Amino acid sequence: MESPAAPGPLLLTCALGIEHLALRRGLEHPGGQEPDGETGAGDVRLVRSGMGAQAARRALAGALARETVPGATAVLATGFCAGLAPGMRPGDLVVAAQTRDTRGHTPCTGTELLAAAAARYGTVHVGPLVGTDHVVRGRARAVLHETGAIAADMESAAALDTAAAGTGRRPVAAVRVVVDAPGHELIRIGTLRGGISAFRVLRGVLPAFLEWHRSLLLPWR
Repeated sequence: MESPAAPGPLLLTCALGIEHLALRRGLEHPGGQEPDGETGAGDVRLVRSGMGAQAARRALAGALARETVPGATAVLATGFCAGLAPGMRPGDLVVAAQTRDTRGHTPCTGTELLAAAAARYGTVHVGPLVGTDHVVRGRARAVLHETGAIAADMESAAALDTAAAGTGRRPVAAVRVVVDAPGHELIRIGTLRGGISAFRVLRGVLPAFLEWHRSLLLPWR
């Protein structure tokens, strides 16, 4: 298969205002370069969906309805998440091999390359990312982890399912930053420190997203 002359645009989607702020700051000078330099950040769109699966689906459908070439826009869902696996800590990165929820699962594109790029910015965990309709706490973490999932959030699965609908060729991915985990619950002392750590990692990991986007020049098999 012949490679395209250039990858299509990259659409980054997040839910919360604090996530949007971190991503905007990261996009201002990704990797210490100007936004329109070789990083390709000028081809990035940032969409804040709001919380929950319904909001994520609505925002993605609206954003992708405006793309010039159907299926050309790459979609990467990002933001914060709940870590499910023992040993995870706030600030760790989760690179999804697939996202899953009650509607099914969506395989991600270029997971190994994305994980390798993200590893330069923190500890990386690779595996299934599960969508939930509530904040995960306590015993619920262990229950979800028993299904094979390593992290949970409320929007990624819905966002990637919407992005992949109607075109199996669209590149999709999800990268989340752990903000709480077993032994590091949001309600415990130290939450503020964990949140600051997650914010800094999310702000700093943008070059990995751009590297993944540039890799879409390669003919995926």
